[in-house]
Amino acid sequence: MTKNPSEPTQTYPLVEEIRKHRSRDEKWLREGDMPVGRRLAQIGVFGWIFVVPTLAGLFFGRWLNVHFETGIFWSAPLMLLGLCIGGWTAWK
Repeated sequence: MTKNPSEPTQTYPLVEEIRKHRSRDEKWLREGDMPVGRRLAQIGVFGWIFVVPTLAGLFFGRWLNVHFETGIFWSAPLMLLGLCIGGWTAWK
């Protein structure tokens, strides 16, 4: 049976994954490993993506607590909100 060239070719997920793996291997052979400094920079940026919104939420919650004299009512929820925002930002 001959294959009609106008028919769309069906791609299989396993074949696509093998192609991706092969292209990553070829890229690694061409370019080599990422330098240590660049890896540390990525880790640092990733950490700050979590830290800044979390601390901002904590400081804003603390300010609201002092302003309205509510104890720690706002600190924990706003810190968790900042942590969630940082996690979402890191995911994106």
